[in-house]
Amino acid sequence: MLISMTGFGQAHRETDTYTATAEVKSLNSKTLDLSLRLPRFLLPHELEIRNLLGKALLRGKINFSLDYLRPAATRTAPPLNRDALLAAYHELQAVATTLGLPTTEATLLAALRLPGVLPTPAEAREAAPDADTPDITWPELQPLVLEALAAMQQFRQDEGRTLTAEILGYVATIRQQLVLVEQHDPARIAHVRQRLAAHLAELSSHEHFNETRFEQEVLYYIEKLDIAEEKVRLSAHLAYFEEAALQPDEAVGKKLAFLAQEIGREINTIGSKANDATVQHLVVGMKEELEKIKEQLNNIL
Repeated sequence: MLISMTGFGQAHRETDTYTATAEVKSLNSKTLDLSLRLPRFLLPHELEIRNLLGKALLRGKINFSLDYLRPAATRTAPPLNRDALLAAYHELQAVATTLGLPTTEATLLAALRLPGVLPTPAEAREAAPDADTPDITWPELQPLVLEALAAMQQFRQDEGRTLTAEILGYVATIRQQLVLVEQHDPARIAHVRQRLAAHLAELSSHEHFNETRFEQEVLYYIEKLDIAEEKVRLSAHLAYFEEAALQPDEAVGKKLAFLAQEIGREINTIGSKANDATVQHLVVGMKEELEKIKEQLNNIL
């Protein structure tokens, strides 16, 4: 069964001390194109996480993110410099008294905004632990990543089943058109024989007619029009394509792409050698179905 490169997987965990969400998305790509977004405390494990994702997903444009958040209740409020606040308030109060202005609640608010009373965001991060220094390790979060990967793999497999049915439907249509070519082939050969007989009658009456040379040309012409081998090879390629597509959970996208090229080569040869309008029409139909197959193979792992 085919596996799609497109997929999505997510895993979520919520405890009293933290909330974590692992999310992985995948789109089509000829190679593995992996992009990670991690909290700072997991950056030392980035290579390990890349290897884990690459081994599991093989190919595709992968975006992985792991969000870690500590609930507000567990965070320490920014520390207040009480001495600095009192000093600033008294200084403002003295200035207001000198100017004959009343001291109100606005005086306290103004004191709170002065430098040194409340720490800056950078100072607050240094003074208190946050999500960058969590009480959790990578081995504890690894099962969450594996859960997201399992969800992604299930998504890919479900999508792959749909693609398998669609692609094999196109293959079945090509096979039906090949049967029509085989059914029409005797009539095509009879028509070719009639044309050859007509040309033979015309040429044999010519005074410079060379019978030996003519027989050689006829044999060459008949061999050039013969599509028996191409029909056999095309049928074999279609059977092998179906067999490969139904392999259980294997990454066969590149193999199927190669087989699609071989199928296209045989179809083109049949079209060029047949020299028949009906066969040409059927060949166009085969090419149309083959293009649909190639388009879908871009999304196969």
